Amino acid sequence: MSDRRPRRGAPRDPERTRQALLDAALAEFAAKGLAGARVIEIAARAGVNKQLISYYFDGKRGLYEALGERWLEREREFADPSLPLGELVARYVRETVEQREMTRLFLRQGIEDDEPEPAEAVGEQPEVADLRRRQQEGELDPRLDPAIVLLVLQAAASAGVAFPGDVRRFTGLDPASEEFAERYGAQLRLIAELLSGRG
Repeated sequence: MSDRRPRRGAPRDPERTRQALLDAALAEFAAKGLAGARVIEIAARAGVNKQLISYYFDGKRGLYEALGERWLEREREFADPSLPLGELVARYVRETVEQREMTRLFLRQGIEDDEPEPAEAVGEQPEVADLRRRQQEGELDPRLDPAIVLLVLQAAASAGVAFPGDVRRFTGLDPASEEFAERYGAQLRLIAELLSGRG
């Protein structure tokens, strides 16, 4: 375990330094992935000494994991599981528009994480269990597979980042704009509502 006591030369505003490193890391990881990102470039973006990455995060991997934790904190604020499915999907669309770098990071992570999971790690994930609950409550048609629905909704919510050229060609909208978030979110909200089979 590393020594976390303040040292000579440590920044006077540790929280600002941590956030600057997280913001810089997000841009680097989104562009280059975990393997391709370099701590020296992250530190340069943040305007701090590269040793501070080890000081605050125990290295590059810790910094990468801290970004995941920061996202989970944000997700807890906007993704209330008691919301109707359509509203929840629309909120994820807004987040992908507002958090484009984080969405790029997730997409890159998904492409690079193509190794099979060990058998003991495979099981129903909480997100799938939530959709199964919604199905039992009538929000999803009983013919639908909740795991497949989750994959479809994840892909749909990230389309503005995954396919920006198609967004411009098909809709004439800027995929980073509020107008796109509103219009696309409203359409996905409607699609999610139709998944009940009662629409």
